[in-house]
Amino acid sequence: MMIPIKARVSNRHIHLTKETYDLLFDDEMIKRNDLSQIGEYASTKTLTIKNGENKINNVRVVGPLRNYNQIEISKKDARVLNLNPPVRRSGDLSDSLYITLETEKAKIEVKGLIIANRHVHMNEDDAKRLGVKDKDMVKVRIDGVKSGIIDAEVKVTSKGVLELHLDTDDANAFLIEDYDEVTLKI
Repeated sequence: MMIPIKARVSNRHIHLTKETYDLLFDDEMIKRNDLSQIGEYASTKTLTIKNGENKINNVRVVGPLRNYNQIEISKKDARVLNLNPPVRRSGDLSDSLYITLETEKAKIEVKGLIIANRHVHMNEDDAKRLGVKDKDMVKVRIDGVKSGIIDAEVKVTSKGVLELHLDTDDANAFLIEDYDEVTLKI
């Protein structure tokens, strides 16, 4: 079965707990814009992530607040920071690295730095229709000048919107732009 889906390019970003958010900011998180996954949004807040003197400014805080801190970067970002975080499924922070988060208010060290694995979001109805389940691996065909087939992990959530999520490194490798169409191979 071949299903056309949209690809979304995910830039570096951070998910925070309420406790961590309150240590870093004095005011409530404000939505800047909705993201494609239902209920998720980019906030107006940004911060700096640091490893010693190596840093990346303006890392976007994504809402809503979670029950764990997770900082998602690309391999290129990891090189800037001189770190080697593991590739993990969102929410799997085993062996994740510590990183310093800095705002005008505070500077704190938290665990949760990862490179997010490629994944295909979907809801339960999509998964049933496609005959897959959460954490299954699927193939995605990318057509174009730098075409190829990649593996991606299925991520089933109740509010999931069917689409492929790639970090900026993967998108650049295949010359993919946000909202380009790819083909899910089941």
